[in-house]
Amino acid sequence: MRKIFLGAPGAGKGTAASRIAPIKNIPHISTGDLFRENLKNNIEVGQKAKAFMDRGELVPNEIVIEMMKERILGPDCENGFILDGFPRTIKQAEMLKEILPIDAVINIDIPDEIVIKRLCSRVICRDCGEIFNLIGIPPQQEGICDKCQGKLYQRDDDKEEVIQNRLNIYKEQTKPLIDFYKNLGIISDVKVTDPNQTPEELVEKVLNAIREFNKDLKENSVI
Repeated sequence: MRKIFLGAPGAGKGTAASRIAPIKNIPHISTGDLFRENLKNNIEVGQKAKAFMDRGELVPNEIVIEMMKERILGPDCENGFILDGFPRTIKQAEMLKEILPIDAVINIDIPDEIVIKRLCSRVICRDCGEIFNLIGIPPQQEGICDKCQGKLYQRDDDKEEVIQNRLNIYKEQTKPLIDFYKNLGIISDVKVTDPNQTPEELVEKVLNAIREFNKDLKENSVI
């Protein structure tokens, strides 16, 4: 099960992936988390990526691929993985296709206004990466992670002006991935229209899309 969760910043890719990966017993691989881990450990590739991430810009392909290839070829990925935040460009998708085949892409389709509202209210645990939203999914104790009691913070790229820049970059450079994967016949859309949709509701929608996709593949004997 090699899946990509695709969608604009704040679409819910990380939320869905973090809950579905344990169900499927496969790793959830987030490029953002990988970069931050490299940065925390003072690894050079993390330092290179930081300036781009802080401005809400895409990290260059060569930096992303250097780290991602090593990760997805790791022993814990033998039974599959869920990619969150990668690929973000056609070039990255083509490079990924050369490394390993992907069996399905879930595209989480969400309006800009919901994205902005969500991300301006998003806080993340510094220790375990758990995501909360001060409007929809607040922590039980202000500033403290429910899961590990770590401290919560707002990312530098979750400020409104940076969010708009991230959305513009997404539309210009990442959205063409939808057509790329449509041409490969491996994409399924999950629409988000309710700004108050819970993570559980999103997870169920994504799981249903995966089930339907796998059913279609089996009936058509594609793989």
